[in-house]
Amino acid sequence: MTTPLPSASAGLGLRRALLDDLLDAPAGSFDFLECAPDNWIGVGGRYGEALRELSSRHPITCHGLSLSLGGMAPLDDTFLARTRRFLDQHGVSLYSEHLSYCSDDGHLYDLMPIPFTEEAVHHVAARIRQVQDTLGRRIAVENVSYYAAPYQAMAEADFIGAVLDEADCDLLLDVNNIFVNAINHGYDARAFLARMPSARIASYHIAGHYDEADDLKVDTHGAPVKDDVWSLLSLAYERHGVRPTLLERDFNFPPLAELAAEVQRIRDLQSACSGTAVRATHG
Repeated sequence: MTTPLPSASAGLGLRRALLDDLLDAPAGSFDFLECAPDNWIGVGGRYGEALRELSSRHPITCHGLSLSLGGMAPLDDTFLARTRRFLDQHGVSLYSEHLSYCSDDGHLYDLMPIPFTEEAVHHVAARIRQVQDTLGRRIAVENVSYYAAPYQAMAEADFIGAVLDEADCDLLLDVNNIFVNAINHGYDARAFLARMPSARIASYHIAGHYDEADDLKVDTHGAPVKDDVWSLLSLAYERHGVRPTLLERDFNFPPLAELAAEVQRIRDLQSACSGTAVRATHG
């Protein structure tokens, strides 16, 4: 039995480079930790012990990397079964994956965008339903950043909404990805945000990016969150309501105190929001 995270909660990514800092973190530095089960399933030794210690102290959420929901190869049933055991073992209440594909006769080691077509909606939704059936739980899918747009027979917001409805799954709304895509593809981030379905949003991600040029932003997860992205997160809370929110940082790690300060900024924005938008309950 798992306990859902409080809506007003702020988390930090569980990365191996941060293990010692996370184990020694002062109380209240974060409300939950998120890991990629792909990187932890079957891991033993010092790392495995550290994960067990952290999951005994803190709620754990999981964000998958390699299901390739938009791919053509059959889903890996063995991996899904191992993922289910991992989620059960660590009492994970929220599992998410990317609305993308990452394999084509082998792993591509990148998250590739899916064409925004009706055919793709049906294909991806069927695979998400299969994942949910195998895992025995609802999952959330994340809107991804992309740099070369695939064939778009419908708008991205319409594609996301259609997948969520047909699959009957939730949305992990990555606010930084909205900002990055809006700059790179020339659309209004606030208008895109407004079109996201409040009732489907299970949680948020926020991260830093790299300013390659005025019209090119790169989603790196390797820098502090930009002010424009903080503003967009605040707007997301006002528009859709407060949800558990994760600070993603994958490299260029500063001292933990700096990450904890960004986590606290998430909490401050959550506290400042009226919280009038309430997530619908799915049966």
